[in-house]
Amino acid sequence: MQASSNMRPETAPWWAGNARLVNLSGRLLGAHVAHAGLIVFWAGAMTLFELSQFNAQAPMYEQGLILLPHLAAQGWGVGANGAVIDTYPYFVIGALHLISSAFLGLGGIFHSTKGPEKLEKTVPAFGYDWGDKNKMTSILGIHLVLLGVGALLLVAKAMFFGGLYDPSVENVRVVTEPTLDPARIFGYFFGGIGKHWLASVNNLEDIIGGHIWIGLICIAGGIWHILTTPFSWTDRLFIWSGEAYLAYGLGGLALMGFVATLFVSVNTTAYPEVFYGPGLVIRQNILPYFSSPNPELVTSRTWLANAHFWLAFFFLQGHIWHALRAAGFDFRKGRVMDGTVAPQLTA
Repeated sequence: MQASSNMRPETAPWWAGNARLVNLSGRLLGAHVAHAGLIVFWAGAMTLFELSQFNAQAPMYEQGLILLPHLAAQGWGVGANGAVIDTYPYFVIGALHLISSAFLGLGGIFHSTKGPEKLEKTVPAFGYDWGDKNKMTSILGIHLVLLGVGALLLVAKAMFFGGLYDPSVENVRVVTEPTLDPARIFGYFFGGIGKHWLASVNNLEDIIGGHIWIGLICIAGGIWHILTTPFSWTDRLFIWSGEAYLAYGLGGLALMGFVATLFVSVNTTAYPEVFYGPGLVIRQNILPYFSSPNPELVTSRTWLANAHFWLAFFFLQGHIWHALRAAGFDFRKGRVMDGTVAPQLTA
């Protein structure tokens, strides 16, 4: 298969990032593991930094905090009226992330320097070819299973491990009867409930029921993709190349970023006001932005919503850029180049 990128990996400069490793599965694994280590390190270090600056006598949303409100909404260390009664769980969570990041960092360094350059030669089970549709969909399936497990972990926290903070009772409670009625759960998705689409959900039972549904759907879909091979009609529907997969991933991230923007802006059940501040209003300029009803108060909710929106916006630009390149568009020449798309798409 001919790569759709205009730049050969072996001649790409260092600043081209992972493009240099597109044909080196072992080195690319190292980059991804190291990247995961950086993300986990940031989460741990930022949690401890926020904890060091935290003032229990002032609202979280006035202190520029973004991680502690998430932990508080999950029921860690809070009691009646959202008061923080124990900060030790925040310390433990931050420390565990730091420790985990060290192992991920070492794994990334190993695979980037000492491990095999190409996994398919030494560990065939973990190797891959960008044009191998069956292998790519199996990898997709594994990711879907992991996403499903992640959704069910929140369900377990809500139902069996202490519960979540419920703004309707202003305290932490265990969710004993999650909503499993598909008409109710999918009613949000199809716009049949509320005016804010998915963000219309206003009770923990529906939130946890939705996580049960999405968790099981992701796991079922993951198993399906692992056990089956792609249908023949997908050959021409998709471009099967590394750059195309990057475009698909960036498109998905953009969509989730816009959904998260809506959720954090208007939903005060999943994002309680006691931790994030008042719900936002959508204002229009050249592009929409989100602000507090009190313009002088820039809450955690305000800048989380704006950060999600702009990150999603730029992810969308990245999706368009890489999708065009995957389809064979040469930005230097301003036209589609012949022979740059995977052979099976033009056969």
